[in-house]
Amino acid sequence: MTIDIGAKLRSVRVAFGLSQRALARRAGVTNGLISLIEQNRVSPSVSSLKKVLDGVPMTLAEFFAMDEGGQPQVFFEAAELVETGDAAVSRKLVAAARAGRQLSLLHERFAPGAATGDEILEHRGEQAGVVVRGRIELTVGGSTRVLGPGDAYYFACQLPHRFRNAGREVCEIVSAVTPPRPAVAAPVPGFPAGAEPA
Repeated sequence: MTIDIGAKLRSVRVAFGLSQRALARRAGVTNGLISLIEQNRVSPSVSSLKKVLDGVPMTLAEFFAMDEGGQPQVFFEAAELVETGDAAVSRKLVAAARAGRQLSLLHERFAPGAATGDEILEHRGEQAGVVVRGRIELTVGGSTRVLGPGDAYYFACQLPHRFRNAGREVCEIVSAVTPPRPAVAAPVPGFPAGAEPA
């Protein structure tokens, strides 16, 4: 079976909200190389393709598993979720490379004492989630509440908001955000580079 590397790379780049120039900058290659690969005018070596995909970031396995059989991937193993956070606030994104994704579904883990930052966040869209483990302090507008396992939230993201784990154990949340954010992109106002909203 022949794999159209160029078309696949283009769909990944578009799904992540990156221009050829932005992907090239992140990967440390020329945007001419990205263009040549996407037009199938060059056949990249494994090491070259890996370097380009590191700019997303995406593994070679994720790249080649994407859209198998011409159909969007439906099932995702834990190792296939793309990390968009950091050590303090882990945000693993489901279906990061799916073209036309309509929402961001996240498996979040807040380390004890971790927060979404010192600044209160505001952005467009809606956000909802369910606490699976631990406790999270959520401030929305002028209200603050501590949520525990089974508790949930749903709010308009234009309202000033902030998450903080005030407990002594990891807090785990499954959340959804609309509109979808690229897994790795230029900073959204109020968010650290490469992070999903919270």
